[in-house]
Amino acid sequence: MKVIVIEDEPLAQKEMIRLLNRNHRDIEIVEILDSVEESVKWLSKHNDFDLVFMDIQLSDGMSFDILKKIQLKKPVIFTTAFDQYWMDAFKLNSIDYLLKPIEETALDQALTKFMKINTYYRDEISMHNLELIEGLLEKSVEKKFKSRFVAQIGERFIRVPKEEIAYFFADGNLVYLVTRVNKKYLIEYTLDQLCRLVDPDEFFRLNRTFISHIDAIWEVQKYFNGRLSVKLQPETSENIIVSRAKARFLIEWLDQ
Repeated sequence: MKVIVIEDEPLAQKEMIRLLNRNHRDIEIVEILDSVEESVKWLSKHNDFDLVFMDIQLSDGMSFDILKKIQLKKPVIFTTAFDQYWMDAFKLNSIDYLLKPIEETALDQALTKFMKINTYYRDEISMHNLELIEGLLEKSVEKKFKSRFVAQIGERFIRVPKEEIAYFFADGNLVYLVTRVNKKYLIEYTLDQLCRLVDPDEFFRLNRTFISHIDAIWEVQKYFNGRLSVKLQPETSENIIVSRAKARFLIEWLDQ
């Protein structure tokens, strides 16, 4: 069986590869794509595959944008970090899904289901089904942000719930997640990506280096030229300065 993976999170890509390689040696991953634009270009030119693992939310849009632009006559198993209260729509339409972080048993069950109903998927996903699912997503995704992050420690992957996150910071090309108990983990996101993934009611982009949870901000002081100096908990080794342009927005955000 030949599969393609459409996923924009590097760690999630690695985990999918690991799970497939470990228990499904008869599966060949022929391509890994990480955006709507790249997926549309590739799928428009290739058809030699059997199954698609498709993340719902990609860096440049929703994966449904791919299905609207091309006639995909292949089965899709969606992957998502969203809660499952609206997931019955996927089952009703015979489209399976995997909730991140993906569990080995769930992946095995999805592949078993695919093998049993493979002939059904010879037809393209109907626009009616797609519109039905997307309609439910529009009600939940608009205000739905990541509730957890996956970080790698050596050969292990750990899950960090958003409730444990104090702030994110960049050090050169590397981005770290810092928990409230001062544990630091390397994650494979840019700060720009994180701004789209976290709830703006809870997290604020202080400057080009830091995104902080509101509970981690324990002191804000006036600084030179209308700027602000922010102290976080756990403490940081550098002085965090908020620009004059952002200063008013920070105060308003804190005062909501």
